[in-house]
Amino acid sequence: MADTFPIRRVDHVRHYVNNARQSAFFYQHTFGFSITGYRGLETGSSDLVDYVLEQNNIRLVFTAPLRPGLPMSDMISRHGDFVRDIAFEVDDVDWAFNEAVKRGASAELEPYWMEDDHGKVRHAAIKTYGNVLHSLINRDKYTGHFLPGFIEKNEPGDPIGLLEVDHCVGNVELGKMNEWVKWYEDVLGFKNLISFDDQDISTEYTSLMSKVMASGNGRVKFPINEPAPGKKKSQIDEYLEFFGGPGVQHVAMLTDDIVHTVSRLRARGVPFLSVPRTYYDELEARVGQIDEDIEVLADLGILVDRDDEGYLLQIFTKPITDRPTLFYEIIHRKGAQSFGKGNFKALFESIEREQALRGTL
Repeated sequence: MADTFPIRRVDHVRHYVNNARQSAFFYQHTFGFSITGYRGLETGSSDLVDYVLEQNNIRLVFTAPLRPGLPMSDMISRHGDFVRDIAFEVDDVDWAFNEAVKRGASAELEPYWMEDDHGKVRHAAIKTYGNVLHSLINRDKYTGHFLPGFIEKNEPGDPIGLLEVDHCVGNVELGKMNEWVKWYEDVLGFKNLISFDDQDISTEYTSLMSKVMASGNGRVKFPINEPAPGKKKSQIDEYLEFFGGPGVQHVAMLTDDIVHTVSRLRARGVPFLSVPRTYYDELEARVGQIDEDIEVLADLGILVDRDDEGYLLQIFTKPITDRPTLFYEIIHRKGAQSFGKGNFKALFESIEREQALRGTL
């Protein structure tokens, strides 16, 4: 694909939360992230606190307000803990910001320098769906850790093999999916890789539609979902109701040993969606021969799907907040570049069972 808006990678995913210290502790002791950076009262930040967590090429930031009455507090009150910013590392922040605005993006932060003794970082931000931002960052002139204003911390986690952000999924309102697809095409030069309609993603009761957008170099992938009419309330409708509008539904994190990763997460108490055992009775006939022991996959609840380039293994956590909103996907790609279409029915039936328990189906 022609790359009309160069993006190096996802730089970090920033969450707005009520208590950043507790969130950092949770992700350190369940997902195995190391706490590597901090900004707060001790560093001169009087309004907010940040914890930076890292594992291989994944960087998560947890931000919480330190005082009442901040706009951040209002957002958290509306959405609960949520993904505020999917930040991009770019070659030229000023060009990227100006070009995005020229193509139709709304500005959140105009380009500015952040500086300390280790150099300077150029930063800007644009708005996308709901209260989600895309920061634009270049730290080529910076030798410090993460960003100016942060101090480095060394609080190691016990890593579980999470490597990088594979994709981030957004939920938007009925009738808005194509608007945001066009926004990513026009503003960021993304292309529509795959489309799923309500025939692809449906059960007896609910359905949704989805389009997968990818940056010109293919390194950044964003599926965008909207609800479709069904007999009962879909998972997207449930999300929109409890979240209070459009937002990031889940973040998929790549591993190269999903059995190891999921085993560690289960041992640490992370709850996952489950599928009936009959799913595995038909697995080999559907996807062909795979390297993994199907009995082990069945015990862990790991799903498998195949495309023309190989196969993938995936599993989804239950929501990791009190609200039925944000969750995580663990994905292991063995050649496959798709998103598990063959698992949709089993997965969505599993989600419906959880919705029924919550009384929201």
